Amino acid sequence: MTAPLRLTDRKREAIVQAAIAEFRDNGFEVTSMDRIPARAEVSKRTVYNHFPSKEELFSEMLQRLWSRATAQPEAIYRADVPLRDQLRELLDTKMKTLSDSNFIDLARVAIGATIHSPERAQRWVNRLNEREETFTVWVRAAQQDGRLKAVEPGFAATQIHALLKAFAFWPQVTLNEPLLTAEKQQSVLESALDLFLCWYQIPVDAHPV
Repeated sequence: MTAPLRLTDRKREAIVQAAIAEFRDNGFEVTSMDRIPARAEVSKRTVYNHFPSKEELFSEMLQRLWSRATAQPEAIYRADVPLRDQLRELLDTKMKTLSDSNFIDLARVAIGATIHSPERAQRWVNRLNEREETFTVWVRAAQQDGRLKAVEPGFAATQIHALLKAFAFWPQVTLNEPLLTAEKQQSVLESALDLFLCWYQIPVDAHPV
């Protein structure tokens, strides 16, 4: 059984959630640290004890965004399993992350906060790209096994992630569109599989004997 959070941890969590709400509603640049204590129902001193600045709060949110994005199994290539089955498993996990309202909220705040700071934006993009490197490793292994065409692995990995994000991330983050239904998620996922494998998979009868 999970132990209950200590009072200080509960206050820290309340501060983070209040900051996310404030940044989402008003934007990172406009929101003042003075607004967060009232929303979190804590004192201003408590807020500053946990987070000395907005940048510290933003770093905490980035860490949470990173943790949600990385909470999935490693993309380990398996020579004895059909490519479509392996890809479906990987993309299904990715889709679950993209369909998490908390993840979308964090991403919306992060993107809004990075618009006016290219350096901050680059740090965020670099960290997310690091996570997708595991998929690049999977593509490279499938190529070495003669099952995918020769292409820069990172390019192919970015493509298939983009096929999902075009429907299950960017519209929700930038246009505030609703999360996809379970049926729509599967439709987008299967379509991404069709497109990716139709172009990159080497037919079985084309494998060298």
